[in-house]
Amino acid sequence: MEIFIEPIGRLINEFSKLPGVGKKTAQRYAYKIVNMSDAEAFAFAEAIMQAKKKVRYCKTCGNFSETDECEICKRRQSDVICVVQEPKDVIAMEKLHEFKGVYHVLHGVISPMEGKGPNDIRIKELLARITADTKEVIMATNPDVEGDATAMYIAKLLKPLGVVVTRLSRGISVGSEIEYTDDVTLSRALLERKPL
Repeated sequence: MEIFIEPIGRLINEFSKLPGVGKKTAQRYAYKIVNMSDAEAFAFAEAIMQAKKKVRYCKTCGNFSETDECEICKRRQSDVICVVQEPKDVIAMEKLHEFKGVYHVLHGVISPMEGKGPNDIRIKELLARITADTKEVIMATNPDVEGDATAMYIAKLLKPLGVVVTRLSRGISVGSEIEYTDDVTLSRALLERKPL
């Protein structure tokens, strides 16, 4: 059994809390921090603190922003709304340079196993954004059980409002995540979306 002095053990413990970071990776990160110069360690810590201090959620779409409203919501027409699970999915879609509408970030999906229902994600906020000018809502949740269930639930709420609701094409395999989908597949899924 490896024993760490308290400061290194604490660093390892904190890094282990990050998603996808196991004990070995956490140890490598901790050793890297300890071996940094004071200036490098300060810059790293400062970047974390600045991100925590400055990054907030856009009041309109829920995406990451430095101001009350993100640049996408400020600059684009809102007649087509792409609904995604997390802010990281906005980044994946934006890398394509094909979608010209706005986004709505749910911050999760309906997942009874995790105790998340419709009131625990930003569905009410999406409904409040629908106007007579809204032409289409694209459901771009992950193609897994929870993502599909969430998309169907929202589609049922939107259809009586006369809004066209589409779903990304199945070029994305079931169980995969939007964030990790390659650009060509994601682009094809966006272009070949289907009505729900």
